[in-house]
This record gives sequence, structure tokens and C-alpha cells, in this order.
Amino acid sequence: MQRCAYGQCSIVFRADELMSSQLKMANPETSWKASINLELANRINRTVISQYQHQGPLQVQKPFYPEGPVCHVYLLHPPGGIVGGDHLNIGVAVKSGGHCLITTPAAGKFYRSNGRDASQQVNIAVDNHCAMEWFPQETILFNACQAKTKTNIQLNQESKFIGWEITCFGRPAAGERFTQGFFKQQFELWRNNKPLLLERTALQGDEETLNAHWGLNGFTVMATLVATPVDKETLNKARECLKLTNNDLISFTLIDDVLICRYLGTQAEIAKKQLIEVWKIVRPAIMHRPHCIPRIWAT
Repeated sequence: MQRCAYGQCSIVFRADELMSSQLKMANPETSWKASINLELANRINRTVISQYQHQGPLQVQKPFYPEGPVCHVYLLHPPGGIVGGDHLNIGVAVKSGGHCLITTPAAGKFYRSNGRDASQQVNIAVDNHCAMEWFPQETILFNACQAKTKTNIQLNQESKFIGWEITCFGRPAAGERFTQGFFKQQFELWRNNKPLLLERTALQGDEETLNAHWGLNGFTVMATLVATPVDKETLNKARECLKLTNNDLISFTLIDDVLICRYLGTQAEIAKKQLIEVWKIVRPAIMHRPHCIPRIWAT
């Protein structure tokens, strides 16, 4: 267990850590139970990391401030992928008027299973008068992975939230389809302990849902953006901002003040570009700030 205060975090990458995913696939008895817990709070007009605990290969770099008081955090998983038996647990709490944006430097990956399940759980809590933006880069499901993910967001009455999840089934560019294994996804959004959005996805490799017109219709990239609080004017502006290409599909739904944007396509980069266009519209309406692209996305 490591504890450090704001400004004191340091990361050292080792060659053996970067190669360990391949070694673990060769040795199914080896697995990681990694966790990280972050607490962020406003201190003198700047959101800082007030508490930081981590165990195993989940870490963060020092916080960045490309837009003044808002704290940008890059969540690091040095091995770069998750194999059977691994479990990642991510906890984030935003308090005392804080505003945080969390992203990742690269795509997450669930590798081919060694016979055991791999999982990731994310728990986010946002206090009153706080804001959270959760923008992990895409998750790639390698063929024959056995992946489980769960994201739970707890809001209070005056909390603000924007977040997305982007999932890629297989690696079509490399000729790999998602024909074996499974993917189970849970997403929960709560306010004052009352559910705003509860979703469950369970897909087996090569099942009918992946190709049926009432399912994914052969698309290999599925993405969802959720934002709250959003009004109808902002919903209409978001609908007007998009220009679809490559036969991609996108839809918008407003349930009370929760905007749900869904996307189906064939390329993660296009999915992210489309969701960024939506974010450019909804962020000023929710956060009263213009968009500020994390610089890690340009590398």
C-alpha cells in the first residue's frame, strides 16, 4: 500500500512490468488484484488530490491544470491489459466543491482468457456542488476474453457528471472478430440513492445479438455518453451538432435531466470524435466551462 499527498506522486516504469501480461497468460496461476482510491477536493480555488492510496499496478501521475482550477488526472495501468484472474478496482470521490476530469493515456484491453474471468469495477461519488468528468479511452475486447465491468456513480442533488464508455468487440483491422468468450457490463447512475439509469449488457462471442439488426447490427464499436443535469435546449443543440459518416448510428434520449447518447460504429477513433462533439455542447451547459481537450489525447 502506498500513500502520498498532492504533488508527491512518482511513477517508475519497469520492463518486467510491461512484459508481465504476456508472462501471466503463459502462467494462469498468476494474477493481479490492483486497486486505487482517489479523493479530490477544492483547496483555495484549485481541486487537488487530497487522498491517494493504491495497491498493485494502478497509479496516477501528478495532476495537471490546463484550465486553472479543474484537476485533470491520468489513470495509469502500466501492464496495458487485463488477463484472466485480474481484478481492477477504481474508486474516486469528489468533495468540497471540487471539479475533476479523469482519463487514460491509452486504450484498455481485455486479453484472451486463460480460463478465468477478468474484471474491472469503478465506483465514483460526487458531492453537492462538485463536478466529475469520466473519460477513459476505449476498451478493446480481444477474442475469447472473459470480461466483466461495472461502473457505479453516486450523485447528490447538486452534483454534476459527464462520462462515457467505449467498447470495441475484437480487432477487425487485424482480422480478429469477437467469436468466443463473453462480455458482461453494468452501468449504474444514482442520485440521492435513487436510480437514474441502470443498465446490464451480457454478450457471448458470435451470438446473434452481435449481428442482428435489433442488436449491434454487425457494428464492432459500441459507446455511451451520459450527462446530467441537461435540459431540452441542450439536447437539441447536441442533436444538431453531429454529422455522421460511414453509416454510423447515434441516438439521444433525455430522461428527466439525464442525457443518454448512444453510438454504434466501426472505429473507436470516430466514436471518440463524435462523443467529443457532444461533450463540447453539454459541458458549457452543465459545468459552465468551455471544453478543454486533455493533451494526452493528442499523443
